[in-house]
Amino acid sequence: MSVRIHPTALVEDNVILGAGTSIWDNVHIRHSSTIGTECIIGEKTYIAYGVQIGNRVKINAMVYICNAVTIEDGVMISAGTIFTNDRFPRATTPDLKQLRSSDPDEHTLPTLVKAGATIGAGCTIGNDLSIGRFAMIGMGSLVTKSIPDFHLAIGHPAKSVGAVCRCGQLLVRFTDPAQGETLKIQCSTCELHYEVHNEIVTELDPPQ
Repeated sequence: MSVRIHPTALVEDNVILGAGTSIWDNVHIRHSSTIGTECIIGEKTYIAYGVQIGNRVKINAMVYICNAVTIEDGVMISAGTIFTNDRFPRATTPDLKQLRSSDPDEHTLPTLVKAGATIGAGCTIGNDLSIGRFAMIGMGSLVTKSIPDFHLAIGHPAKSVGAVCRCGQLLVRFTDPAQGETLKIQCSTCELHYEVHNEIVTELDPPQ
């Protein structure tokens, strides 16, 4: 499978693109980034230098992915999502006489999006955190803390409100079960099995 790059896209030197990946119009991918196989990078998306993206990742239009972000396999990032990597950014030195360097330093903090996760449209993702496997972030959310595996998180700031299946179906709302109760749940859509205890979601029979 060949790589497809729109004529208006700007792909800098030392970028690795996996087989079957498509780069749409006006995308800018900075040097030394890696994008895996069969990915889709939507129009007007910006990917900073050194970003690591896995296989079969869907990135919709106008997404901003900064340095120190790692995205694992099978992630979906919806349109208009913005990643950040500095909690206390300033344009200049304290005396306002020099621009601060944009190079990574001790204030550049990482973000990890784990395999299978979905980030809804218009989200802002903080730094020094992770988004768990197959987690789902609702549209317009502000993520300031790590989100566990299989959690559905929404709001400003984002809070976990339930658990979702690998297929995306809602399994349970966390307001439903009593604290300390262990629930055995089968997804009504794909029939995978899970256990939920104190908001920790465990797969009982993961796919082989």
